[in-house]
Amino acid sequence: MSITGDNYLKILDNVHRLCRESGRDENECTLVAVSKTKPVDLIKDAYDAGCRDFGENYVQELVDKIPKLPGDIRWHMIGHLQTNKVKYIVGKTYLIHGVDSVKLAGEIGKQSVKNGIVSDILLEVNIGNEESKFGFKPDELLRVVPEIAQIEGIRIKGLMTSAPICEDPEENRVFFRNMKQLSIDIKKQKTDNVYMDFLSMGMSGDYESAVGEGASFVRVGTAIFGERDYSLR
Repeated sequence: MSITGDNYLKILDNVHRLCRESGRDENECTLVAVSKTKPVDLIKDAYDAGCRDFGENYVQELVDKIPKLPGDIRWHMIGHLQTNKVKYIVGKTYLIHGVDSVKLAGEIGKQSVKNGIVSDILLEVNIGNEESKFGFKPDELLRVVPEIAQIEGIRIKGLMTSAPICEDPEENRVFFRNMKQLSIDIKKQKTDNVYMDFLSMGMSGDYESAVGEGASFVRVGTAIFGERDYSLR
């Protein structure tokens, strides 16, 4: 077993344990291996250990990797997506996580209709109200969900967030709890084409708190693959 594969299995076991401890089925939370900037051979190591969900932040990198890896991988677009890059990934992803504007949702819908498909998306929430991050503010999201839901070619499957960076991961538990409540509030609106099946939250440093508060996907990169070398991009 490779180091990458071993790391993946250890974190997967931990996710399953955390689910059980919080009264959830262990399969209710999926571990997404964040493979941005990582070479194909390391991704194959995680794949060989059983991983089928991989997250990429950069469109060109995602497009380059897809033909070099097994076809049963579920690719997650988790980075900030520019509208002019949407056409390159529509139809290639299992889920687009970071939809942070009505304009972006509209472009995804437009390109999806062109390709005769429906794209599953998550709406990004700036739950910590940080100026440096993308995403809807919670009160803004409640207003725009009905508008986005009417866009042809997309399905709103849930919400996504990146919590603030902090020394104590437990500090982010309140943000994850607020995300769960926000998904419940949106579900109560009973808007057509809005499902709230998924909550994508928690990363290498704080995924344990996220699982405990109801995460459907945790996005873990460094703890699986090691530190990134951005000069390789």
